[in-house]
Amino acid sequence: MTLSPFELPAIRLIETKLISQAAPSGLVLSGPAASAAYLHELIGLSDREEFVALLLNARHRVTHAHIVSRGALNGTSVHPREVFKAAVLANAHALVVGHNHPSGDCQESTEDKAITQRLREAGKLLGIEILDSIIVTPHGAYYSLCDGHVGQLAIAEAKEVADGP
Repeated sequence: MTLSPFELPAIRLIETKLISQAAPSGLVLSGPAASAAYLHELIGLSDREEFVALLLNARHRVTHAHIVSRGALNGTSVHPREVFKAAVLANAHALVVGHNHPSGDCQESTEDKAITQRLREAGKLLGIEILDSIIVTPHGAYYSLCDGHVGQLAIAEAKEVADGP
């Protein structure tokens, strides 16, 4: 089947989750800890690496979470066009990107640094700023590549409260 030049091609966003399904609508990411907490909720316990782009409006409220790729135990393939495809179509003003390290080690790799730099350069060309790049682990440790901050989420306490008596 061929499309005529006058027909619009169908564009599908694969695995783009509307925030209203996964978190309070209009969640504001106020810093690395808030970003890490949300990313941990989405992908922190996955048994393989996953790369996610959180799409933000001009007031830094999350409008969409886009699962860009799923990989293997110790890596996933990330290309700027896949990251920014959903951002452009959703009219995102900025992004927070992140991925998980199932191994539990939140230190960034050479590849992590390189893809963050590539995404920042692509974002500058498109006018969509990368605000942060976060690595999360199953145990709640996180690392912000943009400010070099290592932190720990209080997930054990939250889980105990959620499980309750």
